[in-house]
Amino acid sequence: MPELPEVETIARGLRRHGVPGLAVARVRVLWPRTVDGLSPVEFSRQLAGRTIEAVGRRAKYLVFTLSGGLYLLVHLRMTGRFQLAEEGSPAVPGLRLEVALEDGRALRFFDSRKFARWRLTAEPGLILDRLGPEPLEKRFSGTAFFSRLQQHRRQIKPLLLDQAFLAGVGNIYADEALWRAGINPQRLAPSLTREEALCLYEAIRHVLRQGIRNSGTSLGRGRPNFLGVTGQPGRNQDTLKVFRRTGSPCPRCGRPIRRLVVAQRGTHICPACQPAPRV
Repeated sequence: MPELPEVETIARGLRRHGVPGLAVARVRVLWPRTVDGLSPVEFSRQLAGRTIEAVGRRAKYLVFTLSGGLYLLVHLRMTGRFQLAEEGSPAVPGLRLEVALEDGRALRFFDSRKFARWRLTAEPGLILDRLGPEPLEKRFSGTAFFSRLQQHRRQIKPLLLDQAFLAGVGNIYADEALWRAGINPQRLAPSLTREEALCLYEAIRHVLRQGIRNSGTSLGRGRPNFLGVTGQPGRNQDTLKVFRRTGSPCPRCGRPIRRLVVAQRGTHICPACQPAPRV
């Protein structure tokens, strides 16, 4: 579930709580498959003793820059989340990996579905360079977005979810942006006019920035839900207009929100504000 705003919230939280500049004291791998490309023993050996020089984000990846020319890439997948806690304090179920820091705190990683992956690499570009442009970067313009749309014959919703097309957008923010722009998710990408494409471009940037300002979206109350690094839920769920609001009135026209399936993904629309494409 974590998308660009949730991953950005985690990166900012780790920076705000002083993780950059700290050395790794010890590593415990409790679920071996969390580690990708190395055995748990070798992963722990290579990570221990290194200083975390920076914490950033690329698409849905957390990017830890480490001393000695290594990078740690963490993809949260559906249920991965971080928690900063005092080392030795009780941990809730679902703990998969723990990084003890030199200041006595522990960076704990929980993942109830066990899909998340951690990878140490000296060449992060082999993974990150395959991703599409960052939608919030200044150099990614509305004109560039329109041009990219014209190169694909796919429905607009699954295209927005394709990380090679656009980095960081997932189900929540795609639905919200398409509603804001008044575009049906089943429209073919090249059918969008330049005006519609620019409207969608601005809508994507708006909902992502709003999600970041609100520290991410937390849906429900279970352990798999998104939480910040100190356990706080996001606030963005209070601003959602269509996502998981099936049957509720559209904030724009009052018609009931409808749920449909587009490219095997649950999708939420207003049938009046987002008219179906002509056959």
